[in-house]
Amino acid sequence: MYEYFLSQFASKEGKKGGEFYTPRCIVKLLVEMIEPYEGRVYDPCCGSSGMFVQSEAFIRAHGGKIGELSIYGQESNPTTWKLAKMNLAIRGIEANLGGQNADSFHNDLHKTLKTDFLLANPPFNDSDWGGDRLREDVRWAYGVPPTGNANFAWVQHFIHHLAPTGIAGFVLANGSMGSNQSGEGDIRTAIVEADLVDCMIALPGQLFYGTPIPACLWFIARDKSGAPTKGGKPLRDRHGETLFMDARQMGSMVDRTHRELTDEDIAKIAETYHAWRGETEETYEDAPGYCKTANLDDIRGHGHVLTPGRYVGAPETEEDDEPFEEKMAHLTSELSVQFAESKRLEDEIRKNLKGLGFGENSQWGEL
Repeated sequence: MYEYFLSQFASKEGKKGGEFYTPRCIVKLLVEMIEPYEGRVYDPCCGSSGMFVQSEAFIRAHGGKIGELSIYGQESNPTTWKLAKMNLAIRGIEANLGGQNADSFHNDLHKTLKTDFLLANPPFNDSDWGGDRLREDVRWAYGVPPTGNANFAWVQHFIHHLAPTGIAGFVLANGSMGSNQSGEGDIRTAIVEADLVDCMIALPGQLFYGTPIPACLWFIARDKSGAPTKGGKPLRDRHGETLFMDARQMGSMVDRTHRELTDEDIAKIAETYHAWRGETEETYEDAPGYCKTANLDDIRGHGHVLTPGRYVGAPETEEDDEPFEEKMAHLTSELSVQFAESKRLEDEIRKNLKGLGFGENSQWGEL
């Protein structure tokens, strides 16, 4: 009930709704992708704690032990921080959200935390994050983020808090994949060259409350060597590789303004990712228009732009499709036949009308 009312309130609030509520389908997809079975999970802009609630639901659904997950979070808005505390309390979920609300950039309550899993939906393109006061911050290992946009401040904050084998899954505006403004391209290049980007997913539009801005999912992995994760799963060596997925055609409209990813969509995306990582018995294969493995040379060739559409290409044509020239000739021939049949029917109608006494000078004969 609490989650239902949060979602309804977020919908009515418009733009403000996105400040405290991430659509459930996005949260579920992030959790299904990184699978936080055990260890530490962290969200430095936790809103109303939806990421944590879904992580606990994931563990229950897969027969895990709730106590094996330690939760750390932070939220700057005082009202939203209270919503988060209540959301966790009514479910009996223990979490460390700090003793008060606080800004993760300027008052990091978990400064020494190195997390195994990070889930987040930070504010899109935040221009008022106080970056001018943090120009020498230790977190900017890949370049000083611009003061007018916090996207790459968040990305570097996330990376800074990852354990040596940690993985992060987070939402960002699409501009983060290709922007070269104010040094953002240089920061993205440094992150790519450090071989940290594990997967990029382009999302369909109209998923988020209060903003038409198209968004994407980033997945950052500290270790691509194939070492076992916290859950004990050995992975294949993915050094120098990034998986690109284009999910823009997925989802279904639930009302005039909102789209949701279905459970089938979420399962397909997550299964593709886990097959690519080598976590399942399924064999991964590139699928034109949907998914593609790219190496660092491929990404360099695209100027370190991470937009999936550049890599996955167009879907394969259906088996019964014809080449364009043949299809045009075929359709033109059909059209000629239809014109001839139309002329025959017109002549037949005129003949019948004349037989009924309607001559050439009548209103029927003028047709």
